[in-house]
Amino acid sequence: MKIEQIKVENKSIKMETKDGFFEIFAMNPGIIRCVYSKQEKCINQSLIIEKEVYEQCIPMSVTEDESNYIVETAKIRLRVHKENAAFSWYQKETDSLYVQEMGKELEQIPVLRYSLNGEKPMIKRVKTVDGERNFVENLIESIDRMAYRAKLRFRWAQEEALYGLGQGEEGIYNYRGHVQYLYQHNMRIPMPMLLSSKGYAVLMDCCSLMTFQDDENGSYLYMDTVDQLDYYFIAGPKFDDIIDSYRYLTGKASMLPKWAFGYIQSKEAYHTQEELLQTAAEYRKRQIPLDGIVQDWNTWESGKWGEKELDQSRYGDMRHVNQSLHEMNVHTMVSVWPTMNEGTKNHGEFAEAGLLLGDYATYDAFSEKARGIYWKQAKEGLFDQGFDSWWCDSTEPFTGPDWGGAMKREPWERFMLVGKEHKKYLDAANANAFALVHAKGIYDNQRKTTNQKRVLNLTRSGYPASQKYGTVLWSGDISASYETLKKQIVEGINISMCGIPYWTLDIGAFFTVGSAWWNRGCGNHENPNPIWFWTGQYNEGVKDKGYCELYTRWFEYGTFLPMQRSHGTDTPREIWNFGEKGSIFYDAIEKYIQLRYLLMPYIYSLAGSVTLHNDTILRSLMFDFAEDKNVWELGCEYMFGPCFLVCPVTKPMYYEADNRQIEVEKQWDCYLPVGADWYFYWDNERYQGGKHVSVMAGIDILPLFVKAGSIVITEEGKQYATQQTENPMKVQIYSGTDAVFELYEDAGDGYDYEAGNYTTILFTWFEEKKILKIGRRSGFFQEMQPERQFTIQIIGQTRCQTISYVGEELRLDWN
Repeated sequence: MKIEQIKVENKSIKMETKDGFFEIFAMNPGIIRCVYSKQEKCINQSLIIEKEVYEQCIPMSVTEDESNYIVETAKIRLRVHKENAAFSWYQKETDSLYVQEMGKELEQIPVLRYSLNGEKPMIKRVKTVDGERNFVENLIESIDRMAYRAKLRFRWAQEEALYGLGQGEEGIYNYRGHVQYLYQHNMRIPMPMLLSSKGYAVLMDCCSLMTFQDDENGSYLYMDTVDQLDYYFIAGPKFDDIIDSYRYLTGKASMLPKWAFGYIQSKEAYHTQEELLQTAAEYRKRQIPLDGIVQDWNTWESGKWGEKELDQSRYGDMRHVNQSLHEMNVHTMVSVWPTMNEGTKNHGEFAEAGLLLGDYATYDAFSEKARGIYWKQAKEGLFDQGFDSWWCDSTEPFTGPDWGGAMKREPWERFMLVGKEHKKYLDAANANAFALVHAKGIYDNQRKTTNQKRVLNLTRSGYPASQKYGTVLWSGDISASYETLKKQIVEGINISMCGIPYWTLDIGAFFTVGSAWWNRGCGNHENPNPIWFWTGQYNEGVKDKGYCELYTRWFEYGTFLPMQRSHGTDTPREIWNFGEKGSIFYDAIEKYIQLRYLLMPYIYSLAGSVTLHNDTILRSLMFDFAEDKNVWELGCEYMFGPCFLVCPVTKPMYYEADNRQIEVEKQWDCYLPVGADWYFYWDNERYQGGKHVSVMAGIDILPLFVKAGSIVITEEGKQYATQQTENPMKVQIYSGTDAVFELYEDAGDGYDYEAGNYTTILFTWFEEKKILKIGRRSGFFQEMQPERQFTIQIIGQTRCQTISYVGEELRLDWN
């Protein structure tokens, strides 16, 4: 693929070959966009890239030597070989090789369209564990247009590690030597972004099905359907720099309401408005903090699947109930689906407007008009009834025959089956993007309705740019086992490395029992056969101490996720189902809810930093310790913000399934990264980094460390996130090196923060001089406390000092 001609324009470089055209743009000094197309003019339109970015390109320098054209920004050097158009990417400052591409391929293919050609649909309505589904049996296949399938080939360095790609099921941390299929499915959230241990990333502007391949068949990214091969090379060198660039391209994360960072109680399912009220009241009675309660599916009348109108026999006074919950400072979240039964009012409105997809059940979220109708229905039926937030379930609504059967199909077969089902009803080029545009509709239309309530959308699927739509992604219908818990830790880290700041899971797993047991008459599931994904290992649920122990460990881990939310089927999830006060499981669960609220100033400041500084809360150790090769394969530990190292327990220590008591040492092995000393949170013992340590891990002890050189701000006494107590905030300094932390505060809801209505206070610890500097308060918001009390403590010392702070700079000498 010889470069026949090169044309240097003001803000782009065009190269022509006999096989197509290359166009190169510098989006900023650390990002270069590359387009390979069969057409001379590239397309500047995307579902994931901000429109403004295309207009903000910067000039590049272009030189040449005997063999290469050399394109440079302040951070990147790109060598394009004249004879074969091979791209080689270098760090500009050191001229060290990031990665060498091994070629780009575009092969023209027909894009198929499935329609009825005016015939009446033959619909097979199937009740599945994942909701009711339409399968249209008389669709006719035709060619809609021509497009391309594409490959981008690479030659990785021998020791290079690769991360990202979103959330899967397999628990793969380093993708070298693996194949991964990128498609939307229950328990799968693909992200077309790959990060390297060498300090760079590749973001594909592609919304079709994709494959990552790194085996004997080659090393490449494969795209199922594109109009052009379009990608962004992002230079770090740190992962924080990469995430900053990703958010520059795809949009800043919006602030979630502060209550979203408190404890959220959910289960499948509360069945009446009285149950919601009684559950919240019981938490308040027990003085256990709570901020949200979730109403799962079946709020509609029987047979009206997906209707966004409440069953009046069970939710006849929901507006008043929501008001009562709000008076208790408890917020509500309600489940909504993109699919609707034929014969319902909501379905009829979409059918009449011609805005249903080809399954005749799912609304066309790619249509702005359809998104407006969907919001009108949700607003009138639910939002106007006082619900605060959304649980957008089943946002990958075309699962196909994969979501059933006793045997889990082969990975390639699942990819083909589910992908084919998506491509029946969606344009193949957008097969992975339904959840993205669905979330856009919720966000844009709620913002048009009111700016007083922030959008919060717990959604089962997402894609790049989801973060700007008020989303929290969750990992789907997982099953209860320690092996699943261990894999989920990896998957949460993976998706956070792709720039998605808010991710969570069902604490305790969705499926507690095994489907074979459930189907032996112990439940009401209609399928008499075992199901491959319903593989919980605790058939007695909360009556099994083995499950209670697993749930407790899961809860401890969930305390250090961006959202702390319990959920699942088969067995109840409220704390009193795990014992009473004084029993080991109840006390441990309560301890970690209290810990979550103790850390609320720290956690909400992390959220502020996500929006203000493009930060990451759930941090792979590659963010902060990439120079320590011991962490390159370590996906079972992570940083929660800049201070906490979290090492979840993923093995039983007290009970196995069926109440079988075991006797093992209550210790857990943890690796402490090089580059810092570490304090064990529970006794403040200090350890040197770069070694494994064994620490106590009784049922109420999550192995948790604080990095030396940290400032952790806490507040005691909260029963809900926005509560203003009379207790001083405690500023705890983990000395050992200089430290800095920015305390962020705002009204906790509404979008006034976008106009600058928030405050930040910078705390700086100077280790050598033993001085704490509390900076001048920056900013203002109406509800702020003009005077604050801070209690200062150096960890390991008994001395404390409480001071009054009125917004002016203070310096405290600790000598």
